[in-house]
Amino acid sequence: MSQFVTIHPKNPQARFIQQVVANIRAGALCIYPTDSCYAFGCSIGNKTAMARINSIRQTDKEHNFTLVCSDLSEIATYAKVGNAAFRLMKSLTPGPYTFILQATHEVPRRLQNPKRKTIGLRVPAHPIAQAILAELGEPIMSSTLILPEQDMPETDPETIRQLLEKHVDLIIDGDNCGLKPTTVVDLISDPPKIIRQGKGLIDWLANE
Repeated sequence: MSQFVTIHPKNPQARFIQQVVANIRAGALCIYPTDSCYAFGCSIGNKTAMARINSIRQTDKEHNFTLVCSDLSEIATYAKVGNAAFRLMKSLTPGPYTFILQATHEVPRRLQNPKRKTIGLRVPAHPIAQAILAELGEPIMSSTLILPEQDMPETDPETIRQLLEKHVDLIIDGDNCGLKPTTVVDLISDPPKIIRQGKGLIDWLANE
């Protein structure tokens, strides 16, 4: 049975954030709110939790995970970022965007796209997610909370609890945070290419 923690969505309580981070460091698979929707999250090196996410979502080994980072300086550790890509990301972060970039050697192979050697990275604009990242001191390996045969993410914490409390270690109730996943932007392409239209606006494309 998982832990269920209610955290204030705008002013996260420090003691609860510390509890969440202690669980993540101990190997927990958690569900947490972001600025787009709820997501699965665990530490970067947690192979077991990664396999559990694949099992819950019924995805294959080539499922693309995202590294959720606290800021752009952290992104530069895990991806090769050119000047144009950096300027674009700076204008859109923090926000509901996932950027596809060439992975560096800091990214474990199992997290990279096996053919393109890419990784998805993002910087969320959600107080709970940002507080977790600040306390943890490294990115969270993440995947959108979309269950098998569903088109939309789960958004109600109590429903998530009923569906998944036996399958994850920790569920954070951060109130309803939305139904739309992130907008995915391929920054390897020139010009940038929209892979998935989500919550993030794409009006900036007109200026590219």
